[in-house]
Amino acid sequence: QVHLVESGGGFVQPGGSLNLSCAVSESISSVNTMAWYRQAPGKQRELVAGTTTSGRLIAADSVKGRFAISKDNAKNTIYLLMENLKPEDTAVYYCSIKGSWGQGTQVTVSS
Repeated sequence: QVHLVESGGGFVQPGGSLNLSCAVSESISSVNTMAWYRQAPGKQRELVAGTTTSGRLIAADSVKGRFAISKDNAKNTIYLLMENLKPEDTAVYYCSIKGSWGQGTQVTVSS
């Protein structure tokens, strides 16, 4: 089973930025489908950003223009660049690839 480890979360003020990382235990060079999800307290897990099998980028309306997903095949790492963060972005963020999930990383946006 693929092992994923997220990192890069933390506490940030509104308007700030964070770049989340997801280290994958095996090669992702041939993988097109990947995604970041988040789950806020009391809410269901939701898709934040991802790529389809055809490589098309998708993103939740609430993060379009602010968040971007990417990957580095040489490092077997998936990224989520988050800019202009808002308090409603506060959640645990999870990466998913090859049917596996990471343990999540907490993002807190507050003044």
